[in-house]
Amino acid sequence: MQSVATIKLKPASRLLGIESSKLGTMAKRQTATSYICYLTGFVSNGLLRTGRIVMNRRRALVTAIAPLLVVVGVFVLVASAARSPIKSTRPEKVTESIIDPTDVESIVHRVDRLFSDRWHEAGLEPAVPADDLTLYRRLSLVLLGTVPSLEEIRLFESDGAPDRVERWTDRMLSDRRFADYFARRFSRFFVGADEGQFVVFRRDRFWAWLGNQFHKNRPYDEIVRSMIAQRGLWTDKPEVNFVAAVVTEGVVDHNKLAGRTVRAFLGQRIDCAQCHNHPFADWKQAQFEGLAACYGQLNISGVGVEDNNDKTDKPPYLIQDRLTLLDREIEPAVPFHPEWMPETGKTRERLAAWVTHHDNRRFDRAIVNRIWGLMFGRPWIQPVDDLPNPNEAGSVPKDLLDLIGSDFRSHGCDLKRLIRTIAATRVFRTSSQHSAFDEGDKADSVEETWAAFPLTRLRPEQVIGSMLQASSIKTVDQNSHWTIRAVRFFRELDFVKEYGDLGDDELTERAGTIPQALLRMNSNFAAEWTKSTIFSAAGRIAGIAPDDETCLDTCFLVCLTRHPTREERSVMLKQLEGTKKDERSRVVEDLFWTLFNAPEFCWEH
Repeated sequence: MQSVATIKLKPASRLLGIESSKLGTMAKRQTATSYICYLTGFVSNGLLRTGRIVMNRRRALVTAIAPLLVVVGVFVLVASAARSPIKSTRPEKVTESIIDPTDVESIVHRVDRLFSDRWHEAGLEPAVPADDLTLYRRLSLVLLGTVPSLEEIRLFESDGAPDRVERWTDRMLSDRRFADYFARRFSRFFVGADEGQFVVFRRDRFWAWLGNQFHKNRPYDEIVRSMIAQRGLWTDKPEVNFVAAVVTEGVVDHNKLAGRTVRAFLGQRIDCAQCHNHPFADWKQAQFEGLAACYGQLNISGVGVEDNNDKTDKPPYLIQDRLTLLDREIEPAVPFHPEWMPETGKTRERLAAWVTHHDNRRFDRAIVNRIWGLMFGRPWIQPVDDLPNPNEAGSVPKDLLDLIGSDFRSHGCDLKRLIRTIAATRVFRTSSQHSAFDEGDKADSVEETWAAFPLTRLRPEQVIGSMLQASSIKTVDQNSHWTIRAVRFFRELDFVKEYGDLGDDELTERAGTIPQALLRMNSNFAAEWTKSTIFSAAGRIAGIAPDDETCLDTCFLVCLTRHPTREERSVMLKQLEGTKKDERSRVVEDLFWTLFNAPEFCWEH
C-alpha cells in the first residue's frame, strides 16, 4: 500500500490511469483553460478517494491491534512494578572520589585534636561512633534533603570497601540533587523567603543559577562577587536577583541590601546601626551609612540592574538626617580595613572585592559556621548571623571557625572540600546517644562540648522529601519521570505551607507543634504515600517480600534507614503473621504510617 505522499509525486496521467494518446483527444474537445480545470478537479477527487482508502485501512489496522497493545502495555507495567527490589543487589561502580582522601587528613586531624582537648578538659568521653547506615542517612538528609531510597541502601550495603562512607559522600556531592538542595538552603539567607516584587525578582532563576554554580563547584568567593557586582537582567544574569530581591515598586532598598550583605557573607548584624550606634557592638551609624552608599549608584531599569557611570558628575548618595530633616551626602565606605577595598572599578565591584578579600576572616568564618549549621542542624556559634569579631590572627588558629576557615581559604574557597572535611571529622561521625543522657549526669556538658551528635528536627522540606522518597522503591531524582518530579515539587510547596515555613532564620531551634504532628498523621500526604499500590513502596513490599522477616526489615530500611531491633521484630512480626493479599497490604500500610509518625523519622540523629 502506497502512502498519499508517495502518490502525489507521480504524474497525474499515471495516477488516473489515462493513456497519453487519449489526452490529445480530450484536449481537442476542450479549451486549454477548461481542460486544466477538469484535470485539476479530477486529480483532487482521486487524491481524496485514495486518502480515504488509506485512512480507512489505517483505522482498521489500529482497531485490530489496539487490544494487543493494551495487553502488552499492562504486562510491561506490571513486570516493571513486580521486579523485586527487596533482594540485595550487586553494587554498581561508584564514582571515584572527587577529592583525594589524603588531601583533608591534616585538617581533619587538627579538628579532631581540638575536640579531644575539649572533651578531656570537661572530663568526658565522646559517644561511640555511629554505624554506617546511620551515617548514610545523616549524610543523605544533610546533602540531598531526603532519606536514601531502598535502591541506594542496597547498593551501599553491598559495597564492602572500608572507605565506603567517604566515597559515598563524594558520590552525593557529585549528585545534582545536592546542588539543587543546597541552592534552596543558601537562597534563604541570600535573598530571604519573601516573594519579592513581581517580574523584577525571579527566585526560580536564582535557584537554577546557584544550583549550577554548586554543581560545577565554582569557588565560593567568586559566587559572592558575582551576586554583589553583576549587572544585567534578572532572567539573563540570574545572580542579580540578590539585588532585585530588595526592590519595592521599582526602588532599591539600599539599607536592606547593606544589612543583608553583612549578615549573609560576613555573619554579623549591622542592621541596628541604621538608625543609631549599635548599643552592644562596635558598629556605628556612620559605618552603616557608608556601606549603604556602596549601593548608592545602583538602579533598576528596563535593561535590569545597572550602575550609574562613575564620573565626577554622578548623582550623590543622599540620606535625610533624622534630626535636621535635611539631606546629607554620604560617600561610599567600608566599616573596617578600608585598605582591602580597591581604588579603581565600579563601587559594587570594589565592595565585592572587600567582602571576599583573602585577609577578611569574617568571610571565611561566616561560611564555615553556616555549613557547620547545615550539617549538624545547629551552628557552632548561635545565632548564625551574629558572630563575634575574630580575635587577632595568630600563627596557629585555636578557634574552630578560624581553623577550618583558614584551610577553606587556602584551598580556593572550595565548598565541597569544606563539606567533606566536616563530614570526615570524629565529631560528625559520633552517635547521638550518650550514657550521660540516660544517667542525667553531665548531659549539658555533653551538648556544650559536642561529645555526641546533636538531635535536631528536620526541616519541612526534609520531612516531606523523606515521606515522598520512602513511598518509592527507586530513587526520586533528576532522572525520574517528569511527572514524579512535578509531584514532588508541588507537594513540597503545599506541605511546607501547611507545616510552617521557617523563613530566613532556619537554623534557629524551634519546638515541634501539635498541628505539625497531626499533619503527618492525618493529612492527605500520609494517606497518599502509605497507600498500597503496584507502584508504591508499601504495595511492592507487601506483594514481593518472600517472608515476614524480609517484609518487616524492608519497611524499616525504606522509612528509617535501619534494621528493626529485636524488640520491634517480636512485636511487629505478629501483625504480619498469616496475612495474605489484601490483608497483608493493609498491615504494611499500617506499618508505613506508624514509621512515618515515629519520632526518629522527623529527627536528624
